[in-house]
Amino acid sequence: MRDSWRASFDGGWRWARTGRQTWSGGLERWLGPYLEGLGNKTGRRMCPAYIAGLIGPGDRKSIQPMAARSDAVAYDRLHHFIGAGLWDSAPLEATLWSQADELVGGDDAWLIIDDTALPKKGKASVGVAPQYATALGKNANCQTLVSVTLASGEVPLMLSLRLFLPESWTSDVGRMDKAGVPASLQEYRTKPEIAIEEIDRVIAAGVRFGCVLADAGYGLSAPFRQALSERGLCWAVGIPPAPEDLPGRRATDLSGRWSRAAPGAARAGRQIPGRTHHARSREVASG
Repeated sequence: MRDSWRASFDGGWRWARTGRQTWSGGLERWLGPYLEGLGNKTGRRMCPAYIAGLIGPGDRKSIQPMAARSDAVAYDRLHHFIGAGLWDSAPLEATLWSQADELVGGDDAWLIIDDTALPKKGKASVGVAPQYATALGKNANCQTLVSVTLASGEVPLMLSLRLFLPESWTSDVGRMDKAGVPASLQEYRTKPEIAIEEIDRVIAAGVRFGCVLADAGYGLSAPFRQALSERGLCWAVGIPPAPEDLPGRRATDLSGRWSRAAPGAARAGRQIPGRTHHARSREVASG
């Protein structure tokens, strides 16, 4: 599967150089395993057109300009696919995670927890609120998504993106109902809590990794660190320096240190060669 995936990926670039029609056909063949999970003919026809619009030429990637650049799909049909189309994401995730695990999964792989932001101008998009936008490096009106990435060497593969709902949303049931937020997702969850839920799903799917990495946005959360240790995971998170560690007091910078769990719990440390994320595994404490 690894070789066939790479051959298909490499072939996609060759198809791209020979013209849009051939390139689009190659894209649809590459999307084959994902299209099977959509469950209906309309979805299987619209999906390649939408993906081609996202990765094809043109600066504007909203539905109207993408449809205008293509003779193969009408605007109203593409809009319905995105705005009102329903499909089960589980088969698509299963395909993605299986391919990602086969390509980069293993004892030397890292599971990286982070978040990303989508700047917005309006107030109608689900979860939009004034909050820190990583893309802009400042507070802005945006959506925030918790990301989980499997990486090995220089190859990162995104496994999931989960939308974070600020309290300004979860405290307004009417607003969530109007936006179509499912009842099961209307309870407030912190970003570290969402990350732990995603890690559990990745483990349950059998994706292999050796260590969990996260920046200080997650490392500051003691429940997040404890949850990692309770699952027997090797982890390393960013922790901002304490006041006594700031420049002028001590020269050490602890922002990337290996963090220790409470006495008696599985302690985070350097990865044991040949060990993966199984819940029964233990870690060696850092020196």
